[in-house]
Amino acid sequence: MRELTCDVAVIGAGTAGLAAERRARKEGATTLLIDPHFAGTTCATVGCMPSKLLIAAADAARNAGDAEVFGIKAAPRIDGPQVMKRVQAERDRFVDAVCESIDDIPDDVRLTDRAHFTAPNRLALDGGDTIQASAVVIATGSTPFIPPPFRDLGDVLLTNETLFELQDLPRSVAVVGAGAIGLEMAQALAGLGVDVALFDQGTSLGGLSEEEVQTPLEAHLRDQMALHLGVEIDAERDGDRVRLHWGDQSRSFERVLMATGRPPALDGLGLDAAGLNLDDNGTPIFDPCTLQCGDAPVFIAGDANADRPLLHEASAEGGIAGRNAAHFPNVSRSHRKVPLAICFSRPEVALVGKRSGDGLISATCSWADQGRAKVEARNVGAAKIYAEADGTLAGAELCAPGGEHLALLIAWAVQSGMNVDQALDLPIYHPTVAEGLRPALQDLFQQCGCDTPWDREDDERPGC
Repeated sequence: MRELTCDVAVIGAGTAGLAAERRARKEGATTLLIDPHFAGTTCATVGCMPSKLLIAAADAARNAGDAEVFGIKAAPRIDGPQVMKRVQAERDRFVDAVCESIDDIPDDVRLTDRAHFTAPNRLALDGGDTIQASAVVIATGSTPFIPPPFRDLGDVLLTNETLFELQDLPRSVAVVGAGAIGLEMAQALAGLGVDVALFDQGTSLGGLSEEEVQTPLEAHLRDQMALHLGVEIDAERDGDRVRLHWGDQSRSFERVLMATGRPPALDGLGLDAAGLNLDDNGTPIFDPCTLQCGDAPVFIAGDANADRPLLHEASAEGGIAGRNAAHFPNVSRSHRKVPLAICFSRPEVALVGKRSGDGLISATCSWADQGRAKVEARNVGAAKIYAEADGTLAGAELCAPGGEHLALLIAWAVQSGMNVDQALDLPIYHPTVAEGLRPALQDLFQQCGCDTPWDREDDERPGC
């Protein structure tokens, strides 16, 4: 048993925790980083990268299967074990790279253990050691949520933490949850020949809220899988399978993939001993611009705070929390990036910036008849762009071919404070899918008080 001291103790060695420890150490603080496994980040192990590997395999299969529209016959033969072998091999390379970076952290900084609070700035480790710190950063990440009807299904139940360990593709899968994870994996599995049904008790796909944006995506998905939205589901083990019940319907599947969210992993931290104010979900209440929990010497970053559970946000929040913890009690507020979330469905779904509030104006556009999208036979999608009444761009909700790139363009424009007039003054190359944004921008331009929409061929564009 040891009595350890440091300036900053970080609980959790995921993306946020690694960023927090490195930033605190860079600021001159002595640090301790506590994690039970040091197994790599969620992104590399069970999130961003393995899921994109599966999506990439599905893209290859779908492109071959759809080639006939171009006069090319190339029916794919999908080798499930080989698909999963590549997913795992490349995933392991990403994990190895992360673990190598963890190995660069000094040995006396890394503690392989679990920690819980005994006071706001005091931790006890399961191994018996205690830590007295000037400040603590909570960066414990998140964990899959399994609703009660599914908790006793055993090995027929999959989550994003077990899906990528399969040695072969299942023949049929029920995906429960139509958020980003569920939508991505349902479509990827369907593209690889798996019989997929997607369920959700809500009616939104990928977090979309605008009917005109979701409608083309929903129609597109119904051509690929069974889609059951707005339904309550029950489940039971059915031999070596699982049987789902909804309404007056029932069906047996080989596996069920739970994608019903990833709540913060805060169990066992002893938050009561830290004296923190908690919300109704048991998550510490914190300032998103400082990451500080009330006035305590405690900061919370990444998925653990459930605010913006995305890798780029976790990295940024870790840096903010690490800097403020290192200088506690001299805490400074940071400017946060424009909110940006992308679901890598096909077409991609993206939510950018501010999409509700008094005074916002909006306009829509569609890719159903857009030139470049039609050339590539991927003319599915729509977008709704939002602006303040004075024309300053505020945000967007979109489902479009190349949507990940369009979302970045819009996010950059919003964060730079660009108005619609300035956006229309930027070059938009022909023919690109980005041209599909122009009708909405022109509509917003008119709503700002201009009588004549700007035409790309008109060099003398009227001012607004």
